[in-house]
Amino acid sequence: MITSEQVRAARALIRWEQRDLANASAVSLPSIKRLETSPGLLAAQPRTVAAIRAALEAAGVEFIPENGGGAGVRLRDRSGPYDKGKRTNELDATNDD
Repeated sequence: MITSEQVRAARALIRWEQRDLANASAVSLPSIKRLETSPGLLAAQPRTVAAIRAALEAAGVEFIPENGGGAGVRLRDRSGPYDKGKRTNELDATNDD
């Protein structure tokens, strides 16, 4: 399960508005707004929660489970083909601009 706090944090990480999440998940905008206002676990049908989670994960969000430090979110490593930048271990004098 995921919480409304995690959904809001995930949207902030990827700079999505509620409308972006609604479009990506095929969950109505009023439903997204309602779900995000109630603290704690998302009070929705399992398929709705799964659609929201899948949309955020497809956009690069990783959900961190409760592990003593609290549940959270982070951005997944973006080393796929869409990543045009250099990683820190690839930086050297030969690729200075």
